[in-house]
Amino acid sequence: MTAPKIPSPRPAAWLVSRLTGAAFTVMLASCVAVGPDYVRPRMDLPPAYKESGPWKTARPQAIDSRQAWWLAYHDRTLSALMQQANQANQTIAQAEAQYRQARALADAARAGLWPTVGVNAGVTRALTNSNGIKEGTYPSLALGASWEPDLWGSVRRAVESGNAGAQASGDELAAARLSIQAALAQDYLQVRVTDLLIDLYAVTTDAYARALKLTQSQYAVGVALRSDVALAESQLKTAQAQGVDLQAQRSQLEHAIAILIGKAPANFALPAVKLTMQQLGARLPVIPTGVPSDLLERRPDIAGAERLVAQANANIGVAKAAYFPSLTLSAAGGYDGASFATLFDTPSRVWSLGAALAQTLFDGGLRKAHSAQAVAAYDASVAQYKQTVLNGLQQVEDNLSLLRVLDHEVVLQDQAVQASQLAERLALAQYRAGTATYLSVVTAQTLSLTNQRTAVQLRGRQLAASVALITATGGGWSGTPPAGPPMASAPTPNVANAKPLTSEPRTLTP
Repeated sequence: MTAPKIPSPRPAAWLVSRLTGAAFTVMLASCVAVGPDYVRPRMDLPPAYKESGPWKTARPQAIDSRQAWWLAYHDRTLSALMQQANQANQTIAQAEAQYRQARALADAARAGLWPTVGVNAGVTRALTNSNGIKEGTYPSLALGASWEPDLWGSVRRAVESGNAGAQASGDELAAARLSIQAALAQDYLQVRVTDLLIDLYAVTTDAYARALKLTQSQYAVGVALRSDVALAESQLKTAQAQGVDLQAQRSQLEHAIAILIGKAPANFALPAVKLTMQQLGARLPVIPTGVPSDLLERRPDIAGAERLVAQANANIGVAKAAYFPSLTLSAAGGYDGASFATLFDTPSRVWSLGAALAQTLFDGGLRKAHSAQAVAAYDASVAQYKQTVLNGLQQVEDNLSLLRVLDHEVVLQDQAVQASQLAERLALAQYRAGTATYLSVVTAQTLSLTNQRTAVQLRGRQLAASVALITATGGGWSGTPPAGPPMASAPTPNVANAKPLTSEPRTLTP
């Protein structure tokens, strides 16, 4: 009698796979992403800054870390130092590594959209007792795949969150770079201000030394009093001590610059330069500040705060998706034979298809707590974003106001310098003529030195405020710097291996 023919399982498997594929198509077409779609938080911004002035000469462009805003100061040494800081500063290196980490996390979230495929191979040594004792080696080889369709958008929301987080990290990198650049510019410009003050005190101590010789000569012939000599000597020593203190300040600034460019202070030296008050003041750039709404696009900290809002919004969808059931589809196929010789024969072939639906019925309020936590985190990020915008507006207004006030103060201080220098010359002439005491000379000289030092410091404050305003407006603005000779003529550090800056991508697509 002929044995009945057993139908091949292949048509059944084919039919199951076709039906499963059709079900996948219908299922994916009906997939939804639960949770709110992102909308940028609205803020009522003024149409213009409160502090108006001649700085609104152009509209700024979007933030671009490749924009060398420091070129407006016309200083080759500063530009060379900036290149070194962009390459070797460890804070920037840390932010860059964190940005790469955030991008990797976004890629990891995106991997959830795809099935997991694996292979399994094994060898089993077993003893069976079916119709007699039999011992043998049983090899197996199988290929399996599993996939959880994103029915409710949990993975898609996680991808949105990861992309927003990576963009926020890129903005943090831009903010870190801008902060380091601003600190370097501040310190470098302050070094040049200190150089001018050191030159001022060198000239002043020379003048005081000549005045001391004058009083000593007049005391020798009985024209001046011994107290005049003591007063002149005290004035000279005081000025010399103040000059030495300026050297200490310069050393500290030089050390700070060394750290910013990634060097040990012992391996860095910044030569002094000779410059005049006019050269220092002429380097103040004209800064286009634009309108308040530009800050939302230009400042990396504001852009980063906005991306964190988007990330928190996507996390709400991830938390909401936990309320819905999850479906896992699996498939496996391979060979399971009685020996290596028959492993790949048709009777050794095995396969399986499966689907599993899971739903949490009770979790003690865990999902509700996670959802409430996500909503609260979103509200906190919105408040942080709005506060960051307000802080940015304040910083711009503060520096616009400071520049406006300093501009007027510098004019008055220059007039005070001219008047005090005239008073110093007249007092010294009267003393030589014997019509005035040396105390009047000392008073006039002290006032002249104080006014000149204040004038230099005011120009230093102007330069510092200009750097702070560039930072407050996001950096990277495009404008035509004022014409003029370079401020510094010192040798520039070696930047033979300098590389151009690169900007981080601000959009990640799944």
